[in-house]
Amino acid sequence: MKENLQNKLESLPNLPGIYQFLDKNGKVIYVGKAKNLRNRVRSYFHNNVDSPKTAALVSKIEDIELIITDNEIEALVLENNLIKQLKPRYNVNLKDDKSYPYIKISNEPFPQVYPTRNVVNDGSKYFGPYTDVKSMKKSLRLINKIFKIRSCKFHITQETIEKKKYKLCLDYHIKKCDGPCEGLISENDYGQLVKQVIKVLKGKTDDLIGELQQQMQQAVQKLEFEKAADLRDRIEQLQVYSSKQKVVTTDKEDRDIISAAYEGKDAAATVLNIRAGKLVGKRQLTLTTSDAVSNTEDLNDIKTLYSTIVKFYYNDYVEIPKEIILEEEPDESDTLIEWLSEKAGFKCRFIVPKKMSEAKSLLMICKQNSLLHLKEIQLQKMKKEGSVPFVIAALQKELGLKNLPRRIECFDNSNLQGSDPVASMVVFVDGKPKKSLYRKFIIRSVVGPDDFASMREVIERRYSKTTEGNEPMPDLIMVDGGKGQLSSAIEALEKLGAKNYDIIGLAKRLEEIYLPGEKEPHIIAKTSPVLKLLQHLRDEAHRFAITFHRQRRTKRTITTELLNIKGIGKKLAEKLLSAMTIEEIKQAEIEKLSEIVGQAKAKIIYDYYHTENVGNQ
Repeated sequence: MKENLQNKLESLPNLPGIYQFLDKNGKVIYVGKAKNLRNRVRSYFHNNVDSPKTAALVSKIEDIELIITDNEIEALVLENNLIKQLKPRYNVNLKDDKSYPYIKISNEPFPQVYPTRNVVNDGSKYFGPYTDVKSMKKSLRLINKIFKIRSCKFHITQETIEKKKYKLCLDYHIKKCDGPCEGLISENDYGQLVKQVIKVLKGKTDDLIGELQQQMQQAVQKLEFEKAADLRDRIEQLQVYSSKQKVVTTDKEDRDIISAAYEGKDAAATVLNIRAGKLVGKRQLTLTTSDAVSNTEDLNDIKTLYSTIVKFYYNDYVEIPKEIILEEEPDESDTLIEWLSEKAGFKCRFIVPKKMSEAKSLLMICKQNSLLHLKEIQLQKMKKEGSVPFVIAALQKELGLKNLPRRIECFDNSNLQGSDPVASMVVFVDGKPKKSLYRKFIIRSVVGPDDFASMREVIERRYSKTTEGNEPMPDLIMVDGGKGQLSSAIEALEKLGAKNYDIIGLAKRLEEIYLPGEKEPHIIAKTSPVLKLLQHLRDEAHRFAITFHRQRRTKRTITTELLNIKGIGKKLAEKLLSAMTIEEIKQAEIEKLSEIVGQAKAKIIYDYYHTENVGNQ
């Protein structure tokens, strides 16, 4: 060990505080807190350290800096702020929320309520951040509709009211504001409106409805019918809003559900906010790690990850509930609970559900959201890093394909009540249609409408050459249909002796993806670009098959009808059909027909389709 490090380790104090590890360039690579700095820092340099992450960190430490604090809570807050500021390599770092908006209630006698991305420690209240901007705008629309909160930007005080500095605007005359600028509503009454807005933003809508119902009854008793009518309208609007919030628990407790998903250096977390038993919000967090949770069996790393999520999420302008439900109890849980309880003003607790319950079910839903968010993070990284279109790499990852699906061949059958059965094959290369490689198939061996048998024939005909080594197999084979069509295609490929191929089926009804050997279908999010690509393939194969089927059926029907006319041969029929549709031929005058087939033949065709007129002449 380096001499300067040895000296510092020997002189470490037995006090709470922050320690920072620096590399050879003087850059902070890790920030930690400790109840006892001497014991905690020295533990990194023991010979029996078995964590690869810790070993890698220690090998790069060239210096140590300390900050002494009065207690562990103070150390926790300082550690959080330093990690946000310095973003050390070996700490788990949360993506900054600066890009997300908040709803701000300004700190002034008659507060304003408006969206902002600039959070200032000026005594104002902030709600958010809103990762879903639509959700934020919906909340603001509700506030503007129900509560008469001013929309002007003036700084209104008792002094400005007395001096009559500001005049009533249109909002007052259309009953969207009570006119605080001219003192038409007292500071106390306006403050009550703001308190009601805060209850809505905290998800306490049902509590507010109960309060307003009491006020309405009191107004009726005092014969203040106009006020009672205003309260009644406000209650009805809040009830509509409340009814749209999903009830997820039978009790009315406030709780947050936190779940994380991680792989390598990527980690994502989802926080579900439940207030009075209703799901009122969802927050997605993006984290980066130094391979801190790459080994999912390392429970200490998972506990550290959850500890980091709790510290970052509840550090700023976030309401703290009584219960926080997680998959694993965070590292330093006692200190975190003490810190959270101090911030909230009441006792908080962590819950890690083991048995199936409402809490466990909510945790499972939360986990699915965090897994989906993690996939989105990884797909965005692929998009930036690779030359292959990101949707192709995403498709391989989503379905666990053996090959990168740069060339995809998709098949579809088409027949009408068993007549003129045909099939199509469309080809996409790097996510785009390659029309020069499209193929049409006339079904030869199948009688009647048998999709499964038709699929077997087409697959066998298409890949007979590839299995003989004359052509390469595509990276992915796709069939339009569910289990039956997929099984038929696999049966044909096995008959040919095909190996090392990927194949899937896409069923139309619920957009379910079927994979070989799996009983249950694979579901992809409706908004996923992967599903959009597969739908494009399926729809293109369907269009190509339908077009070919119509051409064959129309040609057969129309040509047969014209050949029924005595004196009209096959060549003449084809000449007519190349210039006009069958309906145009039926309605055409002799002069028009004669321009194509001559006067004599034109009269024969005209007479055939106008027998009544001819007979009456």
